[in-house]
Amino acid sequence: MARMHSRARGKSKSSKPLVSSAKQWVNYSADEIEKLVEKIGKTGARSAKVGRVLRDSYGIPSVKDLAKKKLNAVLKKTQKQELPEDLFNLLKRAVKAKKHLEKNKKDVGSDHGFRLIESKIKRLVKYYKSKKVLEHSWVYSIEKAKLLVE
Repeated sequence: MARMHSRARGKSKSSKPLVSSAKQWVNYSADEIEKLVEKIGKTGARSAKVGRVLRDSYGIPSVKDLAKKKLNAVLKKTQKQELPEDLFNLLKRAVKAKKHLEKNKKDVGSDHGFRLIESKIKRLVKYYKSKKVLEHSWVYSIEKAKLLVE
């Protein structure tokens, strides 16, 4: 699939194996994995960080294969996230770019990048409203994003 705001194709990356089965080297049961996810999630970590910690520190390659539940489904018990993670990350990028533009008013390239980030945010908000993840009255503004991120 092509990238959103350029003519280039997507970047190459590794993919998960086709056969998803429990790995033999993992010594954790499904209940223990769920407790670990809840414990790490209580620190306020987002799902990507929880997955990295489980992989690097505990040797758990995939929560879904071992616990038969997705990582986000387990995290929903402990965390109440008002925004999806991908939208939150885009809001952080927009706030950072806006801060840069306030200092460097003549940086035309960053201004263009900021507008592209905003268009991605608006597209994602429209998608999440249609899927009823965000409430219908939620509106993006950079001031609101600053309050949510900081």
